[in-house]
Amino acid sequence: MCAAWRRRVATRGVVVSAKDLSGGFDWPKMAHEAGLTTIATHVGPEDVIPFMQSDAGKRFVDSCVRYGISVEHELHAMDYLLPRSLFDREPELFRMNEAGVRERKANCCVTNPRALEIIAQRAVEVARICRPTTGRYYFWPSDSSLVCKCPNCREFSASDQALLVENAIVAALRREVEPFATLSHLAYTVTLGVPKAVRPDSGLFLEFAPFRRWGGTKKRIPLVEGGEWLARLDALLEVFPRESAQVLEYWLDESLFSGWKKPLVKIPWDAAQTRADMEAYSKRGIRHLTTFAVSVNGDYVKEFGEDSLECVKEYGRL
Repeated sequence: MCAAWRRRVATRGVVVSAKDLSGGFDWPKMAHEAGLTTIATHVGPEDVIPFMQSDAGKRFVDSCVRYGISVEHELHAMDYLLPRSLFDREPELFRMNEAGVRERKANCCVTNPRALEIIAQRAVEVARICRPTTGRYYFWPSDSSLVCKCPNCREFSASDQALLVENAIVAALRREVEPFATLSHLAYTVTLGVPKAVRPDSGLFLEFAPFRRWGGTKKRIPLVEGGEWLARLDALLEVFPRESAQVLEYWLDESLFSGWKKPLVKIPWDAAQTRADMEAYSKRGIRHLTTFAVSVNGDYVKEFGEDSLECVKEYGRL
């Protein structure tokens, strides 16, 4: 990576689970040694809120302050923001399936004003506990392809439905938490399409997560000029600002490589391919880069040794 581009980088981060941060592995020190800027907690509010309120969470934040590391929270949030317990009393808040039946699981009815009000207010409550040091918030839709097919919602694409929720959340964050808060629009699986019917609020930034390019074998599809993945990103950058856009990659995602189960596998780190990815993103003016590093923790080091962390340090150097 050229030195000039390195100077323009705003974020070089990792996303790790609250569990990874609770087991004694010193991620802030590791991030500092690797030259990273940011650590984001994960998975959902139900995991991250207790962690941030715990002694371990307070030590984590203090350590990040000491090392000059920014703290963010990238959250699978929909099940928490719209509690599933409400379904028994108010099923109209929840998505309708293709057969016309309301379902408890997955996303909400995005044209129901009360659903959006509940989601936005609970996002505010989470934000007051899990407040990032960067002003960049992440409240993701359900990790599923299921969106609302009711008569009022069915004409909206998955991307448009996500925007309707995100616009409501960022307005509430700016009104009640911090006036310059920004919120990610997660372009991931079904939301990779360009929104057509809904305009993003000025407080939204693009978060491009090309999960499916990694394939079932966990071997990434190269980013090729004119190829599918860069074409998708280019189309989204016609709608969202380049200067705030973020790429969320999987370069260090031990949880992905091990299939989200034990036994762990050693991260198949490929510095040359990762450098090529970064160069493709940098040509598009992307200044915010981060990667999942879930399950890189004390158990991972115990299994594969201290040398197994060299990939994290090399990621920081690229």
